[in-house]
Amino acid sequence: MIIKPRQEPRDLKVYRSLDNRMILTKDEKNTYFTLEKGYQGEVMFDEFIEENLKAKMLLLNDLLFKSGNTTFQVDSLMMSDGINYLIDVKNFEGEYYFHDGKMYVVGSNKEIQNPFDQLKRANIMLRNLLQKLGIFTPIIPYLVFINPECTLFQLPLNQPVILPTQLNSFIRKLNSTPSFLNQKHIQSAEKVINLQTNETPYSNFPSYSYSQLKKGTTCSNCHSFFRSVVGRKFICKACGFEEIVESVILRMVEEYKLLFPEEKVTTNRIYDWCKVIESKRRISRTLEKNYKITGAHQWAYYE
Repeated sequence: MIIKPRQEPRDLKVYRSLDNRMILTKDEKNTYFTLEKGYQGEVMFDEFIEENLKAKMLLLNDLLFKSGNTTFQVDSLMMSDGINYLIDVKNFEGEYYFHDGKMYVVGSNKEIQNPFDQLKRANIMLRNLLQKLGIFTPIIPYLVFINPECTLFQLPLNQPVILPTQLNSFIRKLNSTPSFLNQKHIQSAEKVINLQTNETPYSNFPSYSYSQLKKGTTCSNCHSFFRSVVGRKFICKACGFEEIVESVILRMVEEYKLLFPEEKVTTNRIYDWCKVIESKRRISRTLEKNYKITGAHQWAYYE
């Protein structure tokens, strides 16, 4: 049972939008690629679990906690009546090897952050937080390498790891373990969700301003820019995807709010942001229908 579904990270959405509307540096591109790759891996794991898990468990995805001055994330927490599973998903691709407690890329010998250290740290912090809630169910942490094109050499023995070839045996183990859930377990899961921090971790976004970003409406399927409106629809010339104009306007408003959270949403600004929609009245009607208007005339804005 999914208690908390996964959502696209804000950082990823910002980078995806900026990549479409400005030229990113090589380092910024690498950051964007890492975020995209990580999220794709988490979605792959979610799909595998949703399709194959038969045991009665509560699934909490994409959790963010603060312990002292440290913020840490949990990709997935699988709660049952006897064991809680802490899952950290890695969508690594390529060849890696371990040596003296460190992890390197084969070929370049570049050292990367050891994911087992991250898992150990998250496990300790999560256990301490759950105990404060009165939840003393044992936690078993696992590092899941979800990408079938990932190869690990000299992997230390007795590490809590699940390789792509071990996913099926892992799910069989979960399904064969008796688990009985009741309202008390659901209440515990809700306590865990409520324990999350509202503080957003510091994000090192590229520097950008409204004037330097490319304006226009984009396709939700392939992210290409629409060239024109055809009746009540946008039709993407690149992939053929069709979308109702109102839906596109609302997406563009949310993208604008994402990139400029301190700026007011006005008809004129969204008209300029969307670019290819010729009628301001069309935009105004959509805003009035879906948002609360504050002020009047040229001072009106939408929340």
